[in-house]
Order: sequence, then C-alpha cells, then structure tokens
Amino acid sequence: MTEMIDAALVWFRRDLRCDDHAALYYALKSARKVWCAFVLDTDILDALPRQDRRVTFILRSLQELHDGLTQATGGLGGLMVRHGSAVTEIPKLAAQLGVQAVFANHDDEPAALTRDAAVRGRLSDQGMALYTTKDHVIFERNEVLTGQGTPYGVFTPYKNAWLKKIDSFYLKGYPVEHYTAALAPVAADLAGWQVGKPVVPTEKDIGFEPCDDLKISPGMSGARALLADFLPRLDQYHETRDFPSVKGPSYLSTHLRFGTISIRELARLAHERAQNRSEGAQIWLSELIWRDFYHQILFHHPHVVGHSYKREYDRIKWAHGAHANAHFKAWCEGLTGYPLVDAAMRQLNQTGYMHNRLRMVTASFLTKDLGIDWRKGEAYFAEKLLDYDLAANNGGWQWAASTGCDAQPWFRIFNPISQSKKFDPTGKFIRRYVPELADLPDAAIHAPWLGGFQVKGYPRPIVDHDEARADTLKRFDVVKKA
Repeated sequence: MTEMIDAALVWFRRDLRCDDHAALYYALKSARKVWCAFVLDTDILDALPRQDRRVTFILRSLQELHDGLTQATGGLGGLMVRHGSAVTEIPKLAAQLGVQAVFANHDDEPAALTRDAAVRGRLSDQGMALYTTKDHVIFERNEVLTGQGTPYGVFTPYKNAWLKKIDSFYLKGYPVEHYTAALAPVAADLAGWQVGKPVVPTEKDIGFEPCDDLKISPGMSGARALLADFLPRLDQYHETRDFPSVKGPSYLSTHLRFGTISIRELARLAHERAQNRSEGAQIWLSELIWRDFYHQILFHHPHVVGHSYKREYDRIKWAHGAHANAHFKAWCEGLTGYPLVDAAMRQLNQTGYMHNRLRMVTASFLTKDLGIDWRKGEAYFAEKLLDYDLAANNGGWQWAASTGCDAQPWFRIFNPISQSKKFDPTGKFIRRYVPELADLPDAAIHAPWLGGFQVKGYPRPIVDHDEARADTLKRFDVVKKA
C-alpha cells in the first residue's frame, strides 16, 4: 500500500505477540487508526476435546497480548476477542469499526487458506480489503526454489539454497514500537468477548475445562524466559539435543507454533552464532530451516494432508482389524512393552510434549514395528501435542514412515532397544515415566525380558522387533522399486 487509509483491523492468528509482527507493522504504517482482534474460531475449537492444553495456552497468551497492546496505548486500546466462526466474526467486526482493510499474517494450511478466501470474499462485498503477509517463517512459498524454478523435495539442497540466500534483510525485525501511536481506543461495547464481559474469556466461558497442569509458561514472557535459559546452552546443542533426560532442546516449539516469539529473532541469533562457528548454533539453525522446508512442502503439495507425499506409497497395505487396533491402543497408552517407546508416549500424554528424538522413535515403532498407518499416529499427535503444527507433524510422520519427501529409507528401521541404550543409557528418562521399571538395573531397563525380568504391571513386548522388521520389508515390496 502507498496511500494512508483511515482505519484498519489487525487479525491475530498464530502470531500472539505485539513486537516484531509483520501484519501489525504494516497496518500501523498504513492507517491512522488501528484496532487488533483475535477470534476463538469455533470452526477449529468444535473439533477439539473439551479439555485441551492448547486452549489454555492460547487464552493465557491472549491475556498477555492484550496487556501489551493496552500498555502501548497508555491504557486506551487493547485486544478485541471474539468467539465464533472467523468467517463471520472478522467481517462483522470490520463493519462495526468501519475499517477500510484487515491485515493478517499468512497461514498456508489448506483449511486456513480456504478460510481466508471466504473472509476475503465477504470483506470485498463490504468494500474492504484483506492484506496478508509473511511472518511465520523466514522463507515461504516460492522464495527458495531450484534452478529450474521448482520447489525442493530434498532437504540438503534446500538448506544450502536457504543459507546462500539468507542475509540481514530477511532476519531483521519489524519495529512495531515506533508506530504504536496509531493504535486506537476500543469502545466499551466492543471491548469484551461479549458485551460487559472481560476481554479474554475463561475456558468454561467457551465450553472447555481448565487445564491446570500446563507444563510451559505461555505468552511472550514465557517465550522470553525459555530463550534466556537456552542461550547459555546453545553452543552445546549438538551434543545434548538427542538425550531426553538432558536439558538440551530450547523447548520453544510451542511458542513458535503460536507466534509468542518471532522466528526472525531466533534465526538471527542462531545465524550469528553459526557464523562464529558454533556447532550447536549450526545444528539449531538447521532445525529452524527444516521448519521452513516442511511449510513450503505443505504449500506446494497440499495432498500430503491425508496422502503420502510419494503418491505410490499410498499402495502400502497397513495393518488393520482388531489385532492392529489393540496394538494401536497399547502404543497410545504407553503399554507396548518397549520401555523407551512407552516412556515417550506417557510423556506426551502427561505433558503435551515429546522430545524430538523420541518422536522419531515412536513414529518408527508404530509404522514399522506395528505396521500401522502413519496417518493414525499423525492424528494422535495432532490431538495431544501442545506444539502441534500441521506442516511439521505431517512432515515428521511421513519421514519416519518413509512415505514423505527426503524420508528415511523404507528399509531403515529404528531398533527401539538400540535407541534406548544409545540415548537413555542409564534409563533416567524411562524411570521418570515408567516408574514400574524404576528398580531395574541400568543394563536391564531397556529390554527387561531379555534379562529375565518380569515386572508386575508392565507388559511383555507386544511384538518381536526382528519379526516385525521382516514383515515391514515385505509390506514395502509394493514400492521398493519406485
């Protein structure tokens, strides 16, 4: 936009912060008056279980976002929260405010693109525009392409192109703080999520049960605290990241998912240290690049939602029926008889988080030891993970199942016992989440049955790994020449 408009609305979605925020920056630069809103979208919420950690995280983060916007306006402005379908609520609010445009950041999930198209159409009918911009990743859509102008399907050349293109321009933040004078006061009849109500509803207000065991501090302040804790450990990240009993990861994935911290800030910190030859920073930066990679895969290949990236892999006949259902239930509950797998699944069920190494181990076990369709595991993670992100979750599951882009070869199958010995050598992580095994010696805790131990209340393995591996190799016969 080149001409100033009188009024604009910023529609917050997966970007719950009021600093280094692309849509907010462009709105403040483009309009004399700017309001801010978030919709608790019933089109999304109605599909969730009635107690969901993500709802609690969002509500608490919204309160902090409201407080931040209020402070920026000297107590006059703030956030407007609505509960309903965004397709209805955003055009309605835009009409009530009399704005000329709505600003938002891109969301490239297929359902979000459909939603945004519907909102854009309704706004257009009202004589208003919807402007969206990049904010959630460093490079998106068509910004990193092959020499032939096609999207990458293999990570390493994508990463090399990403690193070749990156410079200070792409890493610099949006100086929102210089333009907050344009934030407008909120009229009393528009301030609450309902007239006369507080700005941010409680879980019960919107039909959910509170989640009192949230294991992560929400909001911008929660992200800041985690980043401050991680930076002194960053240079050792490459040495610690694979061990679930060690404080190795940044634990910022949930904050990145909901945008309570800027990806540009994190990538800038990682890139600067990587340039100074910090191996830990180089590996962490690579993880952030994987995030970009999976988002551009989702944008260019939306069929991955529900189908294999490699379409011929949809021919695989996964295990099904009562026996497979019982195995899936045991996997979900952490009762497979393989201690590391069970500890990981219990961590997920109890906390909403799973260590990244263990995401690979549990996904490999479900698909290649139990022979169960990766889509069932993907859906279970989607329900349980606090940091659930469609692009990353789908990419990770298809990688483990060997159906995705740049995937683990179909014949490479994680041995859950070897993984346990390598990444939890003393069983510290296992003991925390599978207390039935706490008294076993270190040497026996990875596979109690091999040491002759039978632990009351803990099952024997539901499958034999070697036999399951042979079955998996047969299962992939239909595609091994693809």
